[in-house]
Amino acid sequence: MKQLCLAEAIGTYALVFSGTGAIVINTISGGAITHVGIALTFGLIVMAMIYAFGDISGCHINPAVTIAMTVAGRFPLSKLVPYIASQAVGAVLASLTLRLLFRSHPEVIEAGLGGTFPFAEGSDLQSFVLEFILTFLLMYVVLCVSTGAKEKGIMAGAAIGAVVALEAMFAGPICGASMNPIRSFGPAVVSGRLDSLWVYLTAPTLGAIVAVFVFNFMGAAPTPENLAEVGSKPTKKRS
Repeated sequence: MKQLCLAEAIGTYALVFSGTGAIVINTISGGAITHVGIALTFGLIVMAMIYAFGDISGCHINPAVTIAMTVAGRFPLSKLVPYIASQAVGAVLASLTLRLLFRSHPEVIEAGLGGTFPFAEGSDLQSFVLEFILTFLLMYVVLCVSTGAKEKGIMAGAAIGAVVALEAMFAGPICGASMNPIRSFGPAVVSGRLDSLWVYLTAPTLGAIVAVFVFNFMGAAPTPENLAEVGSKPTKKRS
């Protein structure tokens, strides 16, 4: 268990340090990284951590994923709290590191240390709906690539990282594209910017859970044998 928890803590640390660090550095450098660069940073670090720690802990690095996997029956309930606690430790330590490194730039701390907030002209509800949908799609992909052929599993990191980058690319300016309660929790706690945090704790979690039920409803992926059976069934003639 210690090995699993350490893997989750390190993976989450890397995610928050790199992703929110890109936001902080983009702010103090006058936009050198750009929004596209920030989105790619999140996607690439997720992909890298999956390949680094996937065989050890499954590399959830996201409480919404851990909770959804538990609901799906793919993860033991006894490990739920230790995993989330480890993710929280990693996220908070990453934000503390960034606060220490950039303590000479109080503006980035006041801005939330790369935290997630609704668009200035938007609303909490708008961001809630976006975060729900984004995490639903992300979790559905996670469930798909973690099921079936070995070749599909090999590409899991690339697929999940690509979804994170894609969703951060188009939705980031409006809701922050968190898709991860702990990615929002770390910067919020360390910077003291707790406004609208409830959106990023609840919406991703609910979106991930709903994805489990939809995935189960859709059923297993069709096999060549199943497709052959479908193709062999007679079709009704239209009158």
